Amino acid sequence: MSDRSTSVPATHHPTVLRHERERASHAQLRAADAVTAFAGSMAFVYVHALAFVGWLIWVESPPWPALTLIVSLEAIFLSTFVLIGQNRQASFQRAKADHDFVEEEMELHTNTELTRQIHVLTTELHQRLLEGDDHQGTLK
Repeated sequence: MSDRSTSVPATHHPTVLRHERERASHAQLRAADAVTAFAGSMAFVYVHALAFVGWLIWVESPPWPALTLIVSLEAIFLSTFVLIGQNRQASFQRAKADHDFVEEEMELHTNTELTRQIHVLTTELHQRLLEGDDHQGTLK
């Protein structure tokens, strides 16, 4: 017996694939993604912790004005990259929601049409059965 999770290739929603293509086609978006990916990792935390400790020990003297400036600027830029990432994610979620809405609407219309057809067929079958009962009663 085979494991389906290893035998079935992973597929993505068409909106996901389109979003990935759009993201890969713009150099600025690729750069923002790279910065955001690094800034959201523990490697970022470790590098900065070591850099700040090194700066405090070997470069700066109290009250560390240059380090404060650097950290403030870094916070400004990182918050901007986080917001860019959140905006892009929101845009992607909207596109997926729109796609899902269209698909659900099509499914609803299909189901409604099938229900109508079943009703027509059931009504017709019921009428034929009743007519068949009337003919059998007169033949006896």
